[in-house]
Amino acid sequence: MTQVLRSLPILLIFLVNVITCRAEFVLRDGDTVAFLGDSITAARGYTKTVEHYTLMRFPERNVRFVNAGKGGDTTSGCVDRLERDVFSKGPTVVTVVFGVNDIGWGMKADDEHKQRYLDGIRNIIEQCKARKIRAIICSPAITAETPDKAESGFLQHMTDEGLALAKSLGAETIDLQRGMRKIQRRIVEANAAEKDKAKHTLLHVGDGVHLNELGHLAMAYAMLKGLGAPEDVSSVVLDAKNEVATSAKGCTISDVKPNSAGIDFTRLDQGLPLNLGFLSGFTYRWIPIPEGISRYMLTVENLPSGEYEIRAEGRSLGKVNAAVLAHGLNIFSMTADGWEPGGPWDAQSNAVRELVDARDKVWMSGFVRAHFLANHPQNTDLEKKTQRLDDELVTLQHAIAKPYPYHFEIRKVERIPEAGVAPIKK
Repeated sequence: MTQVLRSLPILLIFLVNVITCRAEFVLRDGDTVAFLGDSITAARGYTKTVEHYTLMRFPERNVRFVNAGKGGDTTSGCVDRLERDVFSKGPTVVTVVFGVNDIGWGMKADDEHKQRYLDGIRNIIEQCKARKIRAIICSPAITAETPDKAESGFLQHMTDEGLALAKSLGAETIDLQRGMRKIQRRIVEANAAEKDKAKHTLLHVGDGVHLNELGHLAMAYAMLKGLGAPEDVSSVVLDAKNEVATSAKGCTISDVKPNSAGIDFTRLDQGLPLNLGFLSGFTYRWIPIPEGISRYMLTVENLPSGEYEIRAEGRSLGKVNAAVLAHGLNIFSMTADGWEPGGPWDAQSNAVRELVDARDKVWMSGFVRAHFLANHPQNTDLEKKTQRLDDELVTLQHAIAKPYPYHFEIRKVERIPEAGVAPIKK
């Protein structure tokens, strides 16, 4: 099989592994997901965003997440710890992200190490299949190497073969490298136009391999799209003149009625958009979260011309023109105050994000204790308490992420004449 893969044209390998538009999100109700990988996974960056998104977008699904990353690890090196770090956690899904260490950061980019990589991929898949675990084989995160050079480099070709092998063995695949490289190309183009290197946007820390915060978000986005994250969360189209919702997808609309200067309605969503906290909008120039996975749409047609304020649960989201509302507006992160969340869905996501971080801290505490405090006299009791705390945090995450009916008010803004200026009579 390996010899066949070696002889496949690169174009064919590429076509096999292009990220496809999945019919639905891969993670199902009842799944436990283990993130298996090296130091980039162990850094607990992209993994937390995947958890956060899943909680918000699919709050009715009970999905648990386990980090099984280890610095310096490889596809062949991880085999000895699969039982301890992965299988003992009861996963139903394992995402596998290796590659850079397999070829020694490029210093061992040869056929021998490529074969070890492919053998490791095969071993992991076979062990997962024997336990009825769904393996999702991913190419590794991009390095800081220029996109065009990396696209034709050894690492991409090697992982293309790994993805093709995984497909042939019945495993799912995600090409994170090409998914991230789309983002990287935009950044490289912008940096080329900026002479001051201190102002350049980066996806990596100084070594050019490990990701910074923006890099982890780019990796999370590529993984989420590979898992089948849809563009749309929910959408509603209202006819203000006839006081009716003409379309509602992913939500239920009720209590549509006129107010003194516009229209009111109640919206109950099936899931909510991913919001990442204050100042996160600066990242959207590079990572298309708003249009890619967080379209939370509001359209109001047949409003009289003018400017309107949008309020949700009593909080102002801001003011927009009737023409903008008629065209449709993504209000997922809309806020009248950039230092505060906008609608309740924004605040819910902010609160859930804090709990994802809290759960991550609890997990890391348990990891340190289990691996480096094995002789602690109260280990058994501490492990039980840690598990109870984790369970409570997961319950709290779901409770806060659950959508509830939001009351919307859309009211025309009356312009107040300046002092000493009489209003214009029509």
